[in-house]
Amino acid sequence: MKKTILVTGANGYLASYIYHENKDAFNWIRMTRKDADFTNPDAVADFLAKQSFDICYHTAANATTAWCNENPELAHKINVESTQKIIEACKAKNALLIFSGTEQSFNGKVEHGPFKEDEPVSAVTVYGQHKSECEALIHEQLDNAIILRYSWQMGLSFDGVKASPSIVKNVMNALLHQQPTKFTCNEKRCMTYAKHLAKQFQQITELPAGTYHVASTNEYTTYEAACFVAKELGASQEAIDTYILPNKERYSDRFRDYRLDNTKIQQYGIHFGTFESDVKEILKDFNWM
Repeated sequence: MKKTILVTGANGYLASYIYHENKDAFNWIRMTRKDADFTNPDAVADFLAKQSFDICYHTAANATTAWCNENPELAHKINVESTQKIIEACKAKNALLIFSGTEQSFNGKVEHGPFKEDEPVSAVTVYGQHKSECEALIHEQLDNAIILRYSWQMGLSFDGVKASPSIVKNVMNALLHQQPTKFTCNEKRCMTYAKHLAKQFQQITELPAGTYHVASTNEYTTYEAACFVAKELGASQEAIDTYILPNKERYSDRFRDYRLDNTKIQQYGIHFGTFESDVKEILKDFNWM
């Protein structure tokens, strides 16, 4: 018998991609802003109370770092207080919660990554702090929960699935529109083809309760990664030097390394690759090779 999964933020990139790849594996309740405004946690609670589900995949959030920093109280309602209502609903219905965490939980670390799941978190952004607060609430109140900390999820749009900004899209825009664009030199982060999350989502729902890092491995700085993408797209060195520019000022006070160690989730047969292999696969899938 199929389980029923309620997904919040159903029109978002990951939620819509996962639905596209798994629509026949579950019965779906696709919750969007039309159903409840996450700036109103009570409205979220009212909607959830009327639903019957076995799993809640919670992706809804305002993940815009600058906006959250500028609007911390409203961001808290969206990202934390509404999550608390989801926790309460899952507890009342004995439903599995799959929560969307973030690599930003580690962007305050002075040590270099990759970080394992049991490493103490340290966030300097409001968004990262809110996600860490949500994780603490989940640990306090639920025994049946899976926390997925995502790296930067890459991909291109297709068939009603609108991709979020990614390094692949950003490099393409810089080259195609001949728009010089800066990429950070003082930063290392994992970057992952979202397809691998979507294709393995059913296996993820069967994981033991706990926290897992969803990430392909990466050794490049963001600037070096952008140069790699440009070369794979066939750009000349002259074009790369003109349009793919190093941003040496950003994070010059402290190098940010918030890469995620994916060893734990791979022990359960859920595999992710490397940044290089993911970029090549994206370009092949969308006929950009």
